[in-house]
Amino acid sequence: MPHVRRAEYPKVNSSFVLEYVEVIHRHHKRTPYAANTFPVETYPWYCDNEALFYYGAPLPTHGAHHSANTYWSVYTSSSNPLAPRGFNGTCQFPQITGGGLDDSWQHGNDLYGVYHDLLGFLPEKYDPNLVSFRVTNNVITSQVASMVTSGMFGGEAQQNLPLLIQPASIDSLEPAYTCLAAKNNFSAYGVGSSDSGWTSHLKAASDLYATLDTISGIPPTDSGFHMSFDHYFDNLSARLCHAKPLPCDASNSSLCVTQAMADEVFRLGQYEYSYLYRDAGARTLEYSAGSYGIWVAELAQNLRHAMHASDSASTGNRTSSGIRYRHNIAHDGSVSRILSILQIEKMVWPGMGSEVVFELYRRKVDQQYYIRVLWGGQVLKSSNPTLGSLDMLQVEILVAYFDGLVGQGAKKIPSLCSL
Repeated sequence: MPHVRRAEYPKVNSSFVLEYVEVIHRHHKRTPYAANTFPVETYPWYCDNEALFYYGAPLPTHGAHHSANTYWSVYTSSSNPLAPRGFNGTCQFPQITGGGLDDSWQHGNDLYGVYHDLLGFLPEKYDPNLVSFRVTNNVITSQVASMVTSGMFGGEAQQNLPLLIQPASIDSLEPAYTCLAAKNNFSAYGVGSSDSGWTSHLKAASDLYATLDTISGIPPTDSGFHMSFDHYFDNLSARLCHAKPLPCDASNSSLCVTQAMADEVFRLGQYEYSYLYRDAGARTLEYSAGSYGIWVAELAQNLRHAMHASDSASTGNRTSSGIRYRHNIAHDGSVSRILSILQIEKMVWPGMGSEVVFELYRRKVDQQYYIRVLWGGQVLKSSNPTLGSLDMLQVEILVAYFDGLVGQGAKKIPSLCSL
């Protein structure tokens, strides 16, 4: 997906100084989730060109022994009569694929090309006092982070590099914290609901569903595949992203999913995300603010801290530079909620690597702060009249908007979520 790159980057004029950057993006391309595969897949999927390393090691200051670099190697046993659901082969479902790892490296390298090479904002070498990376409790985000950091800082990233992660039960980035009110709101209009705005497209696509079910072997009673097009979308898009053929009936190789069928699934998936996060009206903002409000509050506080650190430096009082660049690796649901909260003009299903960037600038002439938000590498346009084109907007306006939704320090979230 398009992201910040030097060739297309809209550079701000020299009357402004970049003070802080926060990036959030979806992980890069992967194998489908196991739940989204078909009961019998007609070809295997191999991941022999990469290794997923899982090990613990004492930090250099806390132990004299070194760990081996151990990784998982998927295999099946001839003594095990059970077949795995979906694809045979050597992959995890999901895992970031070799192509996804390459895309992750390139993403990091492109960001470095702008924020270091073009703007001189990032340090040449990784500095934990200036730069931080954060992931969710889903391991695929850590797989991406290992390559993004290498793409940004090269050999320097080979050192021990911390990835910030919150406890699984309260993780705001994924998000994983409980928000009953948001869940109930979503259940009233979204996936699994009887709301006519939601069910109308599913009914209209009944013929497509019947054909896909026949080819895939998915029972029409499988709610996971039939409450939305999410599962079919993931299954088919993962194949095409990796230049694999569209699936055929396991018992009739002449009966296959066509490109036209896949395109219809993708079109319906785009409709679903637009409806869930924008087109269903005020309910979408209420849902997103409740379920993603903590991360938004964290972002607002990061902006406050960055302004305070810059002001302190200008008066000579700052003793530490503070974090200038935060990088969050998340999921489609994470990015969708951010776009919903910002009330983006045209909502889409965020593809692999989709990116939102918040840039905080200080104007030299009057020391006032302004925010620019980039989506896909270009200025994000909001349908909210207070926000409009998020291009050098006074930062107080955006922070006040966030505070109005979720409260400073997310203090409104307990009541919004009925906690």
